[in-house]
Amino acid sequence: MKETEKKQVILYTDGACSGNPGLGGYGGILLYGEHRLEYSGAEQETTNNRMEVKAVIVGLKRLKYPCKVDVYSDSAYTVNAFDKGWIYAWKKSGWKKADGKTVLNGDLWEELYQLTKLHEVEFHKVAGHADNELNNRCDALARGAIVELRKTLPIIEDEEN
Repeated sequence: MKETEKKQVILYTDGACSGNPGLGGYGGILLYGEHRLEYSGAEQETTNNRMEVKAVIVGLKRLKYPCKVDVYSDSAYTVNAFDKGWIYAWKKSGWKKADGKTVLNGDLWEELYQLTKLHEVEFHKVAGHADNELNNRCDALARGAIVELRKTLPIIEDEEN
């Protein structure tokens, strides 16, 4: 492989939230050849959409060199931002939507935008909670991160009961 050729990486991601807003988690799987890296994390007061975008950011930041990355996500919010060109319009307008309102999660979108300038990223939409083994594993990682975060917090009401 030539030095200028970028390595091909696959990134699966998912986000989850217990309450929306509420406790949130994200999970991802990076695949390169025979190598596999799973990661997850959680935040206290967040939304599902933030966790979906955060999952992609964290995965891309794990890469040591500029790569070609195929991102697989069940988040229409994340995939459509690139596939439908929303993010380019938001960036051009100073992170404002067509109606003049500030883009939600602009801090994350700006960070993700910068990472897509470093890496060649292509987004792919997958069905959520279906038979995609890697998407299901990312969901489990995200939900597991919420469970672990909940254990570290003072007693709180379980919003799911």
